[in-house]
Amino acid sequence: MDVIGAQLVNGLSYGLLLFVITCGLSLVFGILGVLNLAHGSLYMIGAYIAYSMTVGMSENFWVALLVAPITVAALALLVEVILLRPTYKLGHLSQVLLTFGLAYVIHDLVSSIWGSNVLSVSLPASLSGTTILFGQSFPTYRLMVIFIGAFLAALLWGVQEKTRWGAIIRAGLSDKEMIGALGINIKLVFTAVFFIGGFLAGLGGVIAAPILGLYPSMEFQTLILALVVLVIGGLGSISGTFTASILVGLVETFSKYLIPEYSMFFIFGVMAVILVAKPDGLLGKKVAQ
Repeated sequence: MDVIGAQLVNGLSYGLLLFVITCGLSLVFGILGVLNLAHGSLYMIGAYIAYSMTVGMSENFWVALLVAPITVAALALLVEVILLRPTYKLGHLSQVLLTFGLAYVIHDLVSSIWGSNVLSVSLPASLSGTTILFGQSFPTYRLMVIFIGAFLAALLWGVQEKTRWGAIIRAGLSDKEMIGALGINIKLVFTAVFFIGGFLAGLGGVIAAPILGLYPSMEFQTLILALVVLVIGGLGSISGTFTASILVGLVETFSKYLIPEYSMFFIFGVMAVILVAKPDGLLGKKVAQ
């Protein structure tokens, strides 16, 4: 039972970490119609900024938790305004190629700045211990990741379902032209959504760094899992992304523990089953083309 409890906490923390990273990608794809293949690179930049801010002085982890996501969000804003905005009328292929090429450019820049060695981020003493829960010890940091992920999920769901901004996002998922006809500045909506997506990617990078470490090509591995979550959960649905993230996190954690050589097989197997049974995802909405 101790082992099952530990793996359950690991799976939940990893799943909610995937949620933090993927929900921004889901909103960007749902609202803008842009499959941002550089999203994993934004996640990676957040992780490396956190590393730079915590080397030799782990007390700065809390500062990194704020500064890195804002920095990444500002970078995402520049990417949207300068690079992506001119491509909105050119079709999806140009955007995919642009963001894919940008991901490789960022990969080379990060390697030239931080090198290609495997790195790790130190935690402050308050997060590096264990917490007794239900008579069992769990890593305090993983419990904090679960709390942050659940809090963000509730916050984003509340914004999307209960606020005017959320109504604009839901309407944009169905008909972007209608939103523009109602006098809403659709360019501002696009930029704001991309900014939020960048912030969440950077936040995910900071949170993941102490658990997963920093290593070459980390952004591409994370992007693949984020796309799997996106497909399983469905576009534009916070609850769908949340459900899919938990599912993928638990499947990968338990499959790696039981049959590690087939862990990716199980993940893509789940995705294939969902695609056959429900092509729009578990809780996804049909997006206007």
